[in-house]
Amino acid sequence: MKFVKIISLFLALTLCLGAFAGCGAGANYTANNTEFVIGVSGPLTGDAAMYGTAVVNSAQMAIDEINAAGGLNGVKFKLVATDDMNDATKISTNYSSLFEGGMQLSLGTVTSTPGLEFKNLSADDNVFFLTPSASADAIPTNPNGYQMCFADGNQGKVAAEFVNANFAGQTIGVFFKSDEAYSKGIYDQFKANLDASVSVVETSFTAANATDFSTQIDTLKSCSFIFMPIYYTPASLFMMQAKDVIAPNAVYYGCDGFDGIDNIDGFDISIIPQEVTMLSHFNSKATEGAAKEFIDKYVDKYGKETLNQFGASAYDCVYALYGAMKKAADEGKEISVTMSASDLCDILMEQFEGGYTLTGAVTGENIGWESTGYVNKGAIKYVIKAAN
Repeated sequence: MKFVKIISLFLALTLCLGAFAGCGAGANYTANNTEFVIGVSGPLTGDAAMYGTAVVNSAQMAIDEINAAGGLNGVKFKLVATDDMNDATKISTNYSSLFEGGMQLSLGTVTSTPGLEFKNLSADDNVFFLTPSASADAIPTNPNGYQMCFADGNQGKVAAEFVNANFAGQTIGVFFKSDEAYSKGIYDQFKANLDASVSVVETSFTAANATDFSTQIDTLKSCSFIFMPIYYTPASLFMMQAKDVIAPNAVYYGCDGFDGIDNIDGFDISIIPQEVTMLSHFNSKATEGAAKEFIDKYVDKYGKETLNQFGASAYDCVYALYGAMKKAADEGKEISVTMSASDLCDILMEQFEGGYTLTGAVTGENIGWESTGYVNKGAIKYVIKAAN
C-alpha cells in the first residue's frame, strides 16, 4: 500500500510539472486565452451592490464598444467579475478564481478594504491593475497598482488645484477637524499646494467640541467660499447652525466625506440656503461632452438607478488599459492574447511610468498618473444642492 501511494504521488508530481496546469506559481493560466481577460472583484450583492453593479455595467459597456470597433488588432476583450460583498475575507478565493481563469490585467476591486488584500496578491503575481474606485492611499503602493479615482489623502492637492484655478487672489474659509487624520491630512495637503495669492481664514474643531459651531461660524461669516474637508455629519450640523448667519450666496465645498449628505436621516438639505458642493471627477448632471455621452448610453442600457461616479470611472479604466496596450503595440511591443499577466504587466507599467495619458475621458481631460500610482486629473465642483 505504501509503495502504491509513493508511485501515485510521483506520477501526480510528474504530470503537474510537465503540464503546468494549475500546480503552483509556474502555471501558465493564460496559454489558452482567445480574448484578453480583464478581472475585477466587487460587491455585486449586499449593501454596497450599487457600486459594484455600476462598475461591472460600465466596464462591460466599454468593452462592448471596443470589441465592436475591432478590439486590439482584431483580438477582443472579456470581463470576468466576482462578488466580494465588500468583504476582504473573500478576496483570496476571488483572486485565485480570476488569476487561474486567465486574468491578464485587472480593475482590482471596487472598494478599499478588499483592495488592500487584492493589491498584495496581485503584486505577488505581477498582475497590473487600475482600480476605478478603491481610494485608500495604500492601494497603489506596489508598482503594479494604479488608481483612476482620487486617493483619500491626495484630495487635498486636487482641491487646492481647484481653488487656485478659481479663487486666485481671493480669500476663502476653511473648516476642518484638527484631531482627525482624514480631515487634517486633506487640509495639510491642501495648504501645501495652495497658491500664495489665496488668503485663508482658518477655523477648526475637535471630537470634544463637535456640537456647537457658533464660534467657527462667526469666524467664517464673511467668507463666500468655505472648504470643508470633513465628514457629512458635522458638515450638516454646521450648515444647520450657520444657515441664517453665513451669506446665502456662499458655497460649501467638501471632499468625498460629503457623499451622501443629502440623504442623512433628520437632515433636510433643502432648507440650507447656501450651495452645497463636493470635489468630484464626474458630473452625473452633465449636459455636454464625454460625460453626457456616457450618461445617455448608460441610462439607455441600464437605467438611472446605478448611474454614479464608480461606473464612470470604470468606463475610463477600460479605455485607459486598452489605450495603453494599443500604444505599446503601435510602438512595436509584442502583445499576444496568450501572454502571461506578468509579461503584460511589465509592458503596462512601462507605459504608465512613461507618461501615458488618456484623452477625452468621462472623468477628466488628459488624465495621467504619478509614479505613486495616484491619478492626475482636474476636479470638478459637483453641485449636490444649488443655492435656494
